[in-house]
Amino acid sequence: MNNFKKEYKKYLSNKDFIWSSVLGFVLVIFSLFVNYWAAVYATKKASNTITDIVLSNIPSYNVSGIFVFGLIAFILFVIFITFKKPERIPFITKSTAVFMLIRSAFISMTHLAPYSDAVSINISILNKITTGGDMFFSGHTGLPFLMALIFWEQKNLRYLFLAVSVGFGATALMGHYHYTIDVFAAFFITFGIYHVCLKIFKKDYHFFLNGV
Repeated sequence: MNNFKKEYKKYLSNKDFIWSSVLGFVLVIFSLFVNYWAAVYATKKASNTITDIVLSNIPSYNVSGIFVFGLIAFILFVIFITFKKPERIPFITKSTAVFMLIRSAFISMTHLAPYSDAVSINISILNKITTGGDMFFSGHTGLPFLMALIFWEQKNLRYLFLAVSVGFGATALMGHYHYTIDVFAAFFITFGIYHVCLKIFKKDYHFFLNGV
């Protein structure tokens, strides 16, 4: 605990780190609002469902518990490992925000309705923060993959996040929550987002790797 306090004291005395962290948190909050309104817009403009190479050939399974509570557990774990080492805060928050903002742009461009037999998620809190119209691309798949790329040099975390990404992708298809393209495209788009973040947040990535 003393080492933990000393570590934070060191970082909180660094103005560059403080401002970078504050900006990261502001960007995350902003991106969540943008993502929500992008989903609302896409839901209002949604057209029809379409046939799908996977969804048209498998029944829908009730995996709503994994889809919802698995995501909550994932988010809490990411928060824990981020704050465990303060040097991780700026790069992870900013990368997450960029991910959410780019996803919001894609959501706004694509107005497909959810698949016709998607399993309903009857959780009141979730219904207040998402409209179900945020189809392309899958955040459940992309965000864990982003964490896998960020923590690539730490094998345990890399394999854990890769497993979560694949597992969430499979869950999204099993519950017919996302089209196949939403899931598979998430890996390629997220890979590009990660490399964009490496370019624009060089100093934060240096914090992430080497500390202050």
